[in-house]
Amino acid sequence: MAVMHAKIGDTVTFSKTVSESDVYTFAGLTGDLSQNHVDEQFMSHSIYGHRIAHGALLVGFMSNTSTRMIEDSLKRGIDSTPVSLGYDGVRFLKPVFFGDTITVSYVISEIDEPRRRTLANIEVKNQRGELVAVAKHITKWTENLTVRPAA
Repeated sequence: MAVMHAKIGDTVTFSKTVSESDVYTFAGLTGDLSQNHVDEQFMSHSIYGHRIAHGALLVGFMSNTSTRMIEDSLKRGIDSTPVSLGYDGVRFLKPVFFGDTITVSYVISEIDEPRRRTLANIEVKNQRGELVAVAKHITKWTENLTVRPAA
C-alpha cells in the first residue's frame, strides 16, 4: 500500500446552487445571524443590494472537495489516515447571492512526502465564471497504528 495516492494536478470539483434554506440553516447552526445574511431590507441599502451567503459556508463547501479527494485516495488503498490541517489564505473576493450556483475546484499543487502532506489550491467560481473565493488546503496523511493480535 501507499502512504497517499495523490499527485500534482489531481482535481475534484463540487457544484451547488446556494439556496435561502442553505444560508438560514447555516445561520441557525452557527448562530451567525448577521443582517448581511438574513435581512433583505437591510442589505437592499448596501452595495450588494441583497443578502449574501456566509463566507464560512463557502469554506464548508471547500471541505466537501477535500473530503472527495481523500475518498478517492481511500478507494485506491492507502496506508494512512488523512486529516485536514487547515485552510490558509482564505479570501472572499465577491459576494455569493441566494440562487448563485458555485463550483469549487480542488487541485493538488504540492506534495511533501517526508512530512506526509499535500497542499491544494481551491477556487470557487459562480455561474458566470467569476472567482468568488480562494484558499489553500493542507492535508496530513497520518501513520496508521500497527494493531497487534491479543496474546
